[in-house]
Amino acid sequence: MKEKKLRSSDWFGENDRMGFVHRSWMRNQGHPDHMFDGKPVIGICNTWSDLTPCNAHLRDFAEIVKRGVYEAGGFPLEFPVMSLGETLMKPTTMLWRNLASMDTEESIRANPIDGVVLLTGCDKTTPSTIMGACSVDLPTIVVPGGPMLNGYWKGKKVGSGTLTWQLSEALVKGEVTGKEVREAESCMSRSAGHCMTMGTASSMACTVEALGLTLPNAAAIPAVDSRKKVMAHLAGNRIVEMVKEDLKISKVLSREAFENAIKINAAIGGSTNVVLHLLAIARRLGVELSLEDFDSLASRLPMIVNLMPAGEYLMEDLFYAGGLSAVVNAMQSHLKPAITVNGKSLVASAKNTENLNKKVIGEFETPFIKEAGIAVLHGNLCEQGAVIKPCAASPQLMKHRGRAVVFDSIEDYHERVNDPKLDIDKDCVMVLQGVGPVGYPGMPEVGNITLPKKLLDEGVTDMVRISDGRMSGTAYGTVVLHVAPESAVGGTLALVQNGDMISLDVAKRSLQLEVSDEELAKRKKEWSPPKPQAERGYTKMYIENVNQADKGCDLKFLIGGSGAEVNRDLH
Repeated sequence: MKEKKLRSSDWFGENDRMGFVHRSWMRNQGHPDHMFDGKPVIGICNTWSDLTPCNAHLRDFAEIVKRGVYEAGGFPLEFPVMSLGETLMKPTTMLWRNLASMDTEESIRANPIDGVVLLTGCDKTTPSTIMGACSVDLPTIVVPGGPMLNGYWKGKKVGSGTLTWQLSEALVKGEVTGKEVREAESCMSRSAGHCMTMGTASSMACTVEALGLTLPNAAAIPAVDSRKKVMAHLAGNRIVEMVKEDLKISKVLSREAFENAIKINAAIGGSTNVVLHLLAIARRLGVELSLEDFDSLASRLPMIVNLMPAGEYLMEDLFYAGGLSAVVNAMQSHLKPAITVNGKSLVASAKNTENLNKKVIGEFETPFIKEAGIAVLHGNLCEQGAVIKPCAASPQLMKHRGRAVVFDSIEDYHERVNDPKLDIDKDCVMVLQGVGPVGYPGMPEVGNITLPKKLLDEGVTDMVRISDGRMSGTAYGTVVLHVAPESAVGGTLALVQNGDMISLDVAKRSLQLEVSDEELAKRKKEWSPPKPQAERGYTKMYIENVNQADKGCDLKFLIGGSGAEVNRDLH
């Protein structure tokens, strides 16, 4: 069988002027002749940045991947792309997920690359690089950066992000001091890596493994564990083999792979943000996937991974208990035989993996939560859907009727929420407008707004909260998110007024504003869209082109792919 021509040979394999140009300038890095003799060129897409603390160790990981590529007979070339640091960037990294995907896509296509290794960590670097890689469709493997080590504060295990929300409430109530908060900061973040709770970063790492884009058990290995480096080295080996096999990302990311990922996200108690990212990734490949699939496939599956914020443990514990392979093995009867980057199915790769700690990884027959998957709501308040994470919510609030207390922006919320005169009680429904993809812009993680101080002081711990924004995967509460259409484009959420009654019934998948159609029509006629938050640049382009949450919030002109072909030269 004739060996398939390498894509990179169009750059390095010709003895003409352009071949001279491409090879000659690479020589200044000290590459010898034999590196250009038909070796697969492996692009190492690095999201390292000092401004992305979760990914700050990926510079070292790139060197380890290179070792594996060299060992397997490949030619590794590292390149940077936009790095999205959830912990520092304002107003929200979700605004730039699509921009980073564009950076990734164009960097891969424009360069002499035969296969790609994506180095990811903080939550948006994972979907953005995968989206970009999908639109080019080369052999691709992901090396997740790994979670931080377990946090400990005052003798107790604490989870990143989750402790943040706990401390914010405690500060409002005066239960902790500034000095204690400073102390807790270091206790929570004591090693390299991303959030070690089942937040969005860990959820996406597990999701990518479930999709088949990593080597088995890659997701849960702590960032500072030497076995993470071994995995990175082996990924470098494997991507060279994938190029020779022509195992493109589109062959791995089948409909069955997405179904597996949705089911596993339920089993791990994963983030609602996974919904947006999977929808966006699927649409890059033309895979049929809808918001309703998350409900129909997995909403009634049990949570068998006991991790914060819905459980007790952290990612380090999951790794010691057997990692995601043990979870896959426990779920094998519910999963599809989708191929992974190692050439085997997800189930086959995890076969016989032992569950080493049943306090961390449970069984389907005795789960930690019986129905833990994300529920998709419909009703006149969310015509195109909304989501809620039942395993993070309060059972007594899953069916609730209450009076709306409306905040028309995050600024309005901050100004009024702790006003003693605010007309609100524990049975009210807090409604936050203007935090959707267009309105904010970028759909920030503000959906789990802190309760008013006067209610916290009364001992209230949860209330129904509704918005067109997102919630961090590390957060918790009875929070309805991703309301579509959002308020900024005239969705019904924009028409809610103080005193309106809202009914939530998660079992019936219903979210209703108890206002007549006639009254809503009148309000809609009187409504006018808010002034756009930007008049130029990428943000303006984003506002004008972003899809709503039920479509994954990708830019309309980025849906699909352009392939890997470049048919014009630079000279």
